[in-house]
This record gives sequence, C-alpha cells and structure tokens, in this order.
Amino acid sequence: MTNPVVIVSMPFQGAGRPSIQAGLLTAIAREHGFPARSLHANLDFAERVGPDVYEMLAEDRGRMLGEWLFSVAAFGPDAPDPGSALLDDQVRPSERKLLLRIRHEVVPAYLDDLVSGQPWGDVSVAGFTCTFEQNTASFALARRLKERFPGLVTVFGGANFDGEMGLEWVRTVEGVDFAIRGEADESFPQLLHALTNNTTLDAVPGLIRRNADGTVTAHPQAPPGPLPTAIPDYDEYFAKAGRRAVWIPIETSRGCWWGAKHHCTFCGLNGASMAFRAKPHERALGELDRQARRYGSFRFAAVDNILDTGYLRTLLPALAERERGYELFYEVKANLRRDQVRLLARAGVTRVQPGLESLSSHVLTLMRKGTTAAQNVNLLRWARYYGIDVSWNLLWGFPGETRRDYEEQAALVPRLAHLQPPESADRLWLERFSPLFTDDRVTGRRPDPGYAHVYPPAVDLEKVAYFFAYEVTGALPDEAYDGLRRAVAAWTARNAQATLTFSAAPRYVQIYDARRAGGECTHTFDGPAADVYAACSDRPVSPRAVREKTGLPEAVVRETLAEFDRLGLVLLDGGNALALALPAIAQR
Repeated sequence: MTNPVVIVSMPFQGAGRPSIQAGLLTAIAREHGFPARSLHANLDFAERVGPDVYEMLAEDRGRMLGEWLFSVAAFGPDAPDPGSALLDDQVRPSERKLLLRIRHEVVPAYLDDLVSGQPWGDVSVAGFTCTFEQNTASFALARRLKERFPGLVTVFGGANFDGEMGLEWVRTVEGVDFAIRGEADESFPQLLHALTNNTTLDAVPGLIRRNADGTVTAHPQAPPGPLPTAIPDYDEYFAKAGRRAVWIPIETSRGCWWGAKHHCTFCGLNGASMAFRAKPHERALGELDRQARRYGSFRFAAVDNILDTGYLRTLLPALAERERGYELFYEVKANLRRDQVRLLARAGVTRVQPGLESLSSHVLTLMRKGTTAAQNVNLLRWARYYGIDVSWNLLWGFPGETRRDYEEQAALVPRLAHLQPPESADRLWLERFSPLFTDDRVTGRRPDPGYAHVYPPAVDLEKVAYFFAYEVTGALPDEAYDGLRRAVAAWTARNAQATLTFSAAPRYVQIYDARRAGGECTHTFDGPAADVYAACSDRPVSPRAVREKTGLPEAVVRETLAEFDRLGLVLLDGGNALALALPAIAQR
C-alpha cells in the first residue's frame, strides 16, 4: 500500500489530550510497513466553537448534544428532530441559539473545510475511532469522503462498535465500509494487508462487513492477547496543539482484574473482554521515559481500568526511587492501605479515580464493589493527607437498597467535611454490558430518549444504544435521596475551610475539630482513650483487634468507641471502627 492510512479522532474526544486509540493504531500500522498518520480533527472543531463550549459538549454525555449537532450532516434528510425538540427544556434560550448555529452553520463549514483541506485523494484507508459521542461526527465525515473519493475505504472501531452495536452500524450507515469489534491491534494490520494484496478478508478476526444483499457478516473476535509493543504516536496532535503540559495518555494494562472475578453491577466497560493483562514494569517505565522526552510533558494519564496490584511492588517503587518528577493519574481500587497510598504519592501519582460510588457498605455489596464504607472513607483520608486528588461520585438507585442506606449516609457526610467531596451525586445510568442490563429487577428497559432525536428510523435503537432508561422493581421514591443531596451540597460548600486533625504523644491525643463553621473545638484524651483512638487511626479495625493491640478489656474498647462515635470522631461500620481525624503534621 503506497497511499497512507489516516486514523481520525473526531469530536467529541476531549481536546486537552491526544487520542490514545489514534496514536496507537498509527504506530501499529507503521510497524507493519504502512505509511500512517493520525488526524485529531477534534482540535479543529474546538478552535471553531471555542475551548469552553467544546469542553462543555465533550463532557455532556447525558443529553447527547454532541451527537445531535452532527446528526443532519451525518444522515441528511433522514435525520430526525427537524424542530430541534431535543433542546426543549434542556438548554437556556441563549444556548439554544448557539447550538442551532453550530448545527446548521458551523458543522457544515467545518466538514467542508476538513474534506478540502486534507490530501484525501492520496489516502487509501481512513480509520475512525468511536467512543461515547464520536459517532455522528465520524459518520458525517465518512459520508462526505465517500461522496468525494469513492475508492477510499473507511474502517470503524472503538467501544461504540462492541457487541451488536457494530453490526447495526455497518448495516445502516452507508459511509461505513468495515468495522472491527474488540481489540484491533492485530485485526487492523491484517485488514490493511488483505486490502493491499487483494486477498480474502475471511481471516481477519472481529471484522464486520456488509454483503451485496445488505446483510452483514461478522467474524469471530480473536481472544485477548498481550498488549502491543508499539508506543502511541502523538506527533500530529502536538504539532497542532503545541508543546505544553498535556496529560499524555498511556496504557499499562487492559481489562479489569476485579471485574473478571466480580463484575460491578453498574459497569458497562470492557464490553469485549474483562481479561486483565499488564505490561512488564520495565516496559511501562521505558514508555514513560520515551514519551516525556518526545513531547516535553511530564504528566501522564493512565487509561487503565484499574491499577495492576503488581505495580505496587515494581513500577511505583521504581518511580519513587528514581525521582523522575512524573505526575500520574491512575484508576485504583479503594481498599488501598495507608502505606500504599503513601507509595502512590511518592511515585508521583497526584490524581486517582478509586470508584468509591457509595458510603454505605450495604449498597457497596449490592454493587459488588468488594469494599466497605470504612475502606472508602479511609482512602479519602490518606489521599487528602498525602495530597492526592480523588475523582469520585455518589450513585443511587440500585435494586435492593433501603431508605436507611441513604439516611445513614446523610448522617455520615457532615463528619467527612474535611475530606474531598464527590464531584456529583445522582442516580446511576443503565449501561449496555453491565450486569444490571440483564437483571430481572430492572424493567421497562428502553434506549435513552436522546437517541431518537439523533438517529434515523432505519437504525434499530435497541441495538445501538449504550445508555438506557429503565425502572427498578421496588425502587425508592426520588425524595428518599433528598437528605443525601442536601448533605453533599453542604459538604462541597464547606470543604475548603473544614479541618479535623490530631496530634499524639504516648498515651495522649489532642484532636482539633473545625468541620463546622463556628463550632471549632479541641478534644483531649489520655490513657486508654488515647490508645484506642491511635489503634484505629491507620485503617478500619474491629474492637477485638483494638483490644489485642492495646491490652484493654473489650468492654472498655467498645465504651470508648461509642463515646468517640457520639462526638463524631470515628466511623463505626459493620463492627469495625475508623478514626476520622488526620495527623496534624504531614510526613511524607
């Protein structure tokens, strides 16, 4: 193949960092001898509408505004919603005017310039990576390219093509020549070789293609293999965006080791496979070093679904020892110990997403999270102490939950005013591929209403939707969550000023409590009470464990913990106790 391959990232991929999908497939194609480059076309659109408007659209997945903006360009007269009903009751009049101008003026001009401003006549294959709201923009560009360059082959992939979604897109969208379901590390270069040599496509795993009679053929997906050795190529992104302190996407593992054992009930990630694989830590470290030198940024955002526990013994100690100065983001499991959180901080991990989701142990059991409320709170404690930002949300609406679950959380929240509050607190979304999607207690399942405003009637929305509306048998009324809503709002408002710290000497503890405005006070405990508080300050422990550590009678331990609970200084959760105050003096 003498003509190049172009891997396109369309809106609404966030503009603040390159697409790892585009960067990786570009590098893989080159490894197999094909001239390839990426095209971060999302940056061009962000420049047209402005960074603030673009990021608002990129982050807003609930209303499907991004998909709606490109619907007419993607489907022409077949596009639904000529009266822009999607915007009714969702946006302010000023926003409505802006969005209509974008849809009918900015989008067509953007696509026309994208087609005329790139050397598409020299391109053999245009690959599109589609996750969340990247479908209609990609379909719209593919449609224009196929009209202008009929010989150009389009290939689609990404999370939006997993399962039956990919089959329906290939069946109904004429601009889609081929799609690949699942991991494309091997399938994509195999397809390029077959197209170049005009050989059979039958051996390409995961390939979806449209037959002459309009039916669709889907090849079996290959089993998950080792992670590719190629390092993502972000040259085109940085040439366009400039060299700045971008969070460079890295991939050090795939799949979810926890989900492979206990799939969290609401999680729809890893539709293709949960199988967990991680890179050897030496290889991961080498990739960090290379990308830092290549792009002049020391910030890295891991796209991994969960941190490999082996890295707590390998990669993270190596980063801490070598003092690279890298700043990292990772998704982690919430049951990390204090020493492990400290190691994250020493290794340069400044941001984590631990998937807390609830402060109720009962609800966490319903979710199959494998953690307790006390463990979640302890993660928030030590992350705050060691200066790690925590990205987390509170979710509700699970089958089997009770009013008491939310009354207890609402009562707990004021005690946590000194810890990082959630970014949001709301009802869960029903996602395709999640266990709840097929749960008998979830009824009335139907595609989210936004899909009908985006896709033509020929598209079977049941087969392409990722988000669904639903009811839950025995669901709590919405007002059952009002107390927790109010508590979280107060938590968010007060957090910057709230403090709860302790200083300790042998058999002596002083706790400064400034969680409530105007209610600042200092508690002093000595003797057995000080010993009990110290015994539960590192992690949640049982009264028996406190007794064994302090030598105090268990009755004394329980009485002391009850007094701490009355003062709001501990969390009692399922028989375990956790001190809520943080050490007053930071020790790294």
